[in-house]
Amino acid sequence: MTAAHENQYPTPFESGNGNQTTTWAECIAFYERLAGQFPGVLRWGEIGVSDTGVPLHAGVVTADGVFDRDTLRQQRRPVFFNNNGIHPGEPEGIDACMALVRDFCTQPGRLAALGDTVFLFIPVYNVDGCINRQNTSRVNQLGPESFGFRGNGRHLDLNRDFIKCDSLAAQVFNRFFTAWDPDVMVDTHTSNGADYSYTMTLIPTQPDKLGGGLGQFLRESMLPAIYGDMAQRGWPTCPYMNLLAETPDDGIEDFLDLPRFSTGYAALHHTIGFMPETHMLKPFADRVASMRTLVEVVLEFTVAHAAQIQNLRRDARAAAAQQARWPLTWRNDRSRPASLRFKGYRAVRTPSRLGNYERLAYDRSQPWEKDIVHFDRCVEDLAVAAPKAYLVPQAWREVIERLQWNGVELRRLEADQLFDAARVYRVQSVTSRASAYEGHMFHDQLVLATHTERFQARVGDVLVPLDQPNARYAVETLEPEAHDSFFRWGFFNSVLEKKENFSAYVFEDTALRMLEDEPELKRQFEQWKADHPEKLSDQQAVLGFLFAHGRRHAEPGWRRYPVVGLM
Repeated sequence: MTAAHENQYPTPFESGNGNQTTTWAECIAFYERLAGQFPGVLRWGEIGVSDTGVPLHAGVVTADGVFDRDTLRQQRRPVFFNNNGIHPGEPEGIDACMALVRDFCTQPGRLAALGDTVFLFIPVYNVDGCINRQNTSRVNQLGPESFGFRGNGRHLDLNRDFIKCDSLAAQVFNRFFTAWDPDVMVDTHTSNGADYSYTMTLIPTQPDKLGGGLGQFLRESMLPAIYGDMAQRGWPTCPYMNLLAETPDDGIEDFLDLPRFSTGYAALHHTIGFMPETHMLKPFADRVASMRTLVEVVLEFTVAHAAQIQNLRRDARAAAAQQARWPLTWRNDRSRPASLRFKGYRAVRTPSRLGNYERLAYDRSQPWEKDIVHFDRCVEDLAVAAPKAYLVPQAWREVIERLQWNGVELRRLEADQLFDAARVYRVQSVTSRASAYEGHMFHDQLVLATHTERFQARVGDVLVPLDQPNARYAVETLEPEAHDSFFRWGFFNSVLEKKENFSAYVFEDTALRMLEDEPELKRQFEQWKADHPEKLSDQQAVLGFLFAHGRRHAEPGWRRYPVVGLM
């Protein structure tokens, strides 16, 4: 950047003391000025509104001034997406992106280096949180002087909202991401946790979960290149410190990026995702500089390998359309440890002055460098045979619209149809969290029974075939046991509620007749009595068991998962 341009278009961060981040209003005004001055470089506009009615913006930069999304897709142009401010108390990416876009506008050489690649960005995703500005919520963070808040206008963490889409922002994001279909995404963050020498750590989409040639490319080519380039540019980077124990000395394991998180959501679309995490205790100016470098490094790699990445993504989608067996949950593989050369600080424990325990601190005057264990592999924990299609009854419109937002191909039945062999799940038990998690009582554990039944579908119900490019999103949201399924987030909670009840004084006689007429109920009841002798004095417990397990007053929809698989 020339000195003239530096003076003409400084970012608020650059104009400050190195410990200040832009406000939302300053950020938007900055981009509006650039878009007005450089219309052939930057296309800028609103893509939606937040829950509090604040506009949500996005920008597009291309080297040749082509901005129309349909035209760019027809040209099969590679797309690099930079998302910022999902947690506005972690604002390094907001400031770094402003400077990078400014340099695209003012430095012809830097712009030309994009080649055919589209630089797509959201300057501030959580606009509600960015406007909710203070300097107290980031307890362990060193600077900046003031910053935004993690929660949005509905007190939601948007990096837990990509599947359930409670926020208007997430609904906008789902449609925006699907429409642009980025090849690589960088979603910028700040880390908390242990102390160590690195300013930058990195969470990639977990390669094993990404799978196939795309996951192999990420592990064997892209990640080594990123780490090497960051070190050469003065910002040595290590994997995110997902600790096995209290300190890095005992090793780390890869972060299991579930679809609720940005990188896990990106994987559902076969997009390579990165979540850079700068270290909270490093100076804010260093965090901004390292973030800018990380974004540039990943962007440059994407530009250089765009055709290969696009081909691998295309192969991944083709494979998904033919996949016969789908992983639903994953776990870290502790059987295959790798080694990571790590630079840390000595952990010191001293008596606390507040209570009767020892507190942990890190002594930066005693640095160390050694190999630590790194479990960098994940393995399938649960898998399921893929049906040919799912049938989603039209009553579950919130589920259907989320499938639509994510480009899943759907077909409405044009007439009533009877399916002779549908896979039906019935919920045997479900265990939910004791307290709310992001506005939901998340279902951590469930036990299903699988049945083959005839299923009568109605005109207007939705068929979801799996021989399509977006099969992965459909499977990982519609299979109830998947990590972040719609069932786990509570979209089908009403089927867990029995709608009718009994009056004990009347049902007592009915229950006796049921035991005479239903041998299987009698068998189950005898087992229940043997297992729960303490409940035999509780009339509601006894009658409740018979009412719930008998056939005479069964409710067919109770605990029956509404989405069926057509095998």
